[in-house]
Amino acid sequence: MALSDPLGDMLTRIRNAQKAGAQSVSTPASKLRSSVLEVLKREGYIRGFSQQAAEPGFGEIRIELKYHEGAPVIREISRISKPGRRVYSRIADLQRVYNGLGISILSTPRGVMSDSEARAANVGGEVLCRVF
Repeated sequence: MALSDPLGDMLTRIRNAQKAGAQSVSTPASKLRSSVLEVLKREGYIRGFSQQAAEPGFGEIRIELKYHEGAPVIREISRISKPGRRVYSRIADLQRVYNGLGISILSTPRGVMSDSEARAANVGGEVLCRVF
């Protein structure tokens, strides 16, 4: 069965794995998922990720989750722009997440980046998710 929201599926897998206390979780591979995971890694929310070939023609991403003193580093991760309702924002209108303690991940014409990187580049785009 094809997923209507692959990015939302990945975020849910991360959320569920952290509630279960798992050290890693796997998800099907795609360029968008890899780009979002790269932002999460740069911002320090996950340890890392690696892409492997599960079957010929199908890739898999193994995500290493990060914990601090037994608690997950990602306290909250939520999808903002969904297939049924896309959310776009200019950089001037983009709100800070928890007064700057969290991040928003945006898909911009210059690629997928965090809200702080988008502010530095002065470019807006589609708000994919928020992480705290």
